[in-house]
Amino acid sequence: MKIKTVYMDIEEVLAQPVQQHAYPKRPNIFFRMLLRAVSAPDLKATNFKYREFEMEKLGKKEPCLVLMNHSSFIDLKIASTVLYPRPLNIVCTSDGFVGKERLMRSLGCIPTRKFVTDTQLVRDMMFALKKLKSSILMYPEASYTFDGTATPLPAGLGKCVKLMGVPVVMIRTYGAFARDPLYNGLRLRKVDVSADISYILSPEDIRTKTAEDINGILYEQFSFDNFKWQQENNVKISEPFRAEGLNRVLYKCPHCGVEGSMESGGADILCNACGKGYTLTEYGFMKAKEGKTEFPHIPDWYAWERDCVRHEILKGSYKLDVPVDIYMMVNTRKVYGIGEGRLTHGENGFRLTGCNGKLDYHQHPLASYSLYSDYFWYEMGDVICIGDAAALYYCFPKGCGDIVAKTRLATEELYKIKKAAQ
Repeated sequence: MKIKTVYMDIEEVLAQPVQQHAYPKRPNIFFRMLLRAVSAPDLKATNFKYREFEMEKLGKKEPCLVLMNHSSFIDLKIASTVLYPRPLNIVCTSDGFVGKERLMRSLGCIPTRKFVTDTQLVRDMMFALKKLKSSILMYPEASYTFDGTATPLPAGLGKCVKLMGVPVVMIRTYGAFARDPLYNGLRLRKVDVSADISYILSPEDIRTKTAEDINGILYEQFSFDNFKWQQENNVKISEPFRAEGLNRVLYKCPHCGVEGSMESGGADILCNACGKGYTLTEYGFMKAKEGKTEFPHIPDWYAWERDCVRHEILKGSYKLDVPVDIYMMVNTRKVYGIGEGRLTHGENGFRLTGCNGKLDYHQHPLASYSLYSDYFWYEMGDVICIGDAAALYYCFPKGCGDIVAKTRLATEELYKIKKAAQ
């Protein structure tokens, strides 16, 4: 999947018409049928099956909030099938609207900017629930998981659920990540996919529980480990490319501690600094080719990298300073390439400069609890996205190794540290 881009001077981009707000549309039965039809081949190929738990509590025409874990492109295909013919308004990233806004709105999509405060989104969801009598499908993690475990949920989710006051349904998938992990360059593996659909909160539950209580329930629902699931269920992934791209996630060698020296190929990952190599087994374990395996479990390796980043922040040594190609989004017509610049990140947050001195954007560490970062974004490259309600800046690092995962971890840990210090 690609996205419409054009190169333009930053002053011309800033002169472009701002995006006009439009309320959500209730998708008609034709578009609901269309989504289900285009989803059928992938679901058939994965032998898709699902189970329902207490879904008899939900009225057939009763609007609800559907929360779903976010693993890969198949997520929407699952939701549009298991919830059919229920009308759904789908919360999705605003860049998904670029060049196809009319279609996306006809499908019931509601745009939002990832990890940017968006009070209009809440109003749009309330409009869909109360005025359109439609249900809402939302991926509260906002970004795909890098290591197969849950990404942070917004602290305000419980308050949002209380404001809506409608039943909450959870869809949890199994096998979707194993089939198509983000790091692996969109190459599909032969893995069966299934899902559980559960009624988890009634309107009465929502009225009687605090926002903090609701957050606790939702955090528990979003506690998962896809590699552990693979191991416990003996799911065999024999594709010879299964570890390719894994250096994007496992960017730091646990043997010598060097960052940016990891290289992957086939089923292996190797540190070019010390020469130590590891194999990703067919059942999802890491195994050293020689000597000790420091982290047999990939999420443990990733958690260690997080701890290392946090330690750097606390001792004042963390610093990102890289050259980047910069694209901007100010509306959904196109994404505008505006030239080169420099992205830095540290104790004071992000700073993006460039375009011959015409761009100087700063983002405070408390602006967001996480970071919109992605691998092979719209087939353009690994990206770090920052911005606000006025504009988003898509930064593509150049010649500096695998920094996207570390930058997301640093953003999250820096936010926690600054928040705790308030």
